[in-house]
Amino acid sequence: MTKILFNELGINENITGGLKKEGIQYAAEIQCKAIPEALSGKDIVVESETGSGKTLAYIAPIFQKIHCDSKDVQAYILVPTHELAIQVHNVIKTLACNSDVPVRSEAVIGNVNIKRQVENLKKEKPHIVVGSTGRILQLIKMKKLKSHNVKTIVVDEADKLLDKNNINDVKAIIKTTLKERQLMFFSATIDDRTLDISRDLMKNYNFIKNEQKTSINEHIKHMCFICERRDKVLILRKLVHILNPERAIVFVNKPDEIEILTEKLKYHKLKAEAIYGTADKEVRKKALQDFKSGKINLLVASDIAARGLDIEDVDYIFSYDIPEEADNYLHRSGRTARAGKEGTSICLITNKEQHLVKKYERTFNIKIDLKDMYNGKIIKRR
Repeated sequence: MTKILFNELGINENITGGLKKEGIQYAAEIQCKAIPEALSGKDIVVESETGSGKTLAYIAPIFQKIHCDSKDVQAYILVPTHELAIQVHNVIKTLACNSDVPVRSEAVIGNVNIKRQVENLKKEKPHIVVGSTGRILQLIKMKKLKSHNVKTIVVDEADKLLDKNNINDVKAIIKTTLKERQLMFFSATIDDRTLDISRDLMKNYNFIKNEQKTSINEHIKHMCFICERRDKVLILRKLVHILNPERAIVFVNKPDEIEILTEKLKYHKLKAEAIYGTADKEVRKKALQDFKSGKINLLVASDIAARGLDIEDVDYIFSYDIPEEADNYLHRSGRTARAGKEGTSICLITNKEQHLVKKYERTFNIKIDLKDMYNGKIIKRR
């Protein structure tokens, strides 16, 4: 693909200058396709694999359209997790600083003191509010957030936020804005149900996706180990000792088992912490900070808790439980091998779960090698 500069897409000099300070000069494929449409004000649905640059594909156009002299909220960015809200908020703050464009942002998430959030909104007067649907809707109902000047609503990780548990809140937020507002849905996977909802909520949307079929990063190696359920902790511990990962994320299917596994790993002197939905916000924040700084090298998480996490130099992904859905395997694998680096995705499976391995090999046209351990080394299973 020919390298395209952001100013060729219509992004102004200040913003492109700010991006250059971050080392971002050329637009990724999905940014080339989405940014002109977003700047034109069209409703769009965007499908692009994890780590392909979706966040900047909506942040840059929003930045360009913000009236900085106004004190009104002009954009909502809806996200499914605390971590993703903070991450997007930080992307906005960094770009505002580097580009000398005084766009103000505020992150509002659940399970946090709402009085403090109200005070921050009153003090900061953000142009962009990033947060969970439940808390944003709550603040709107309390009349602490006013939507009358919101021109853009982004639904990030749309496949999650448009599911049966979240769709009503998303619709309610949209209804608080004027009809001429712009809607943008982004996700690594867009299914028929999401498109049906898009037809219902949007005017005439454009569906944008990368030319390539949604696929897994070619820089990722895939392997699996067959064992009894009761032996998984032992196998995981052995693998950590053999591979000595700099940073690895361990995925568990059931959130109520995350803390149990984390404590077992810590008991065996492994540097592990957990992030999960019901954990205290400060506990989650510290776990992520310790993981990013290298204080710990194992982060135990559910698929929801890890949605949209952008952590550099994650070299291994362990699926302690193999995911039942192909989309989740895609999301998990996408946490490693970012920015052209290499990574490895490892599944621990029982005999009965071998059909899932075959399913992912067919779906993504990949080879998941069956491995074993012998004398402290990983070998091909015979």
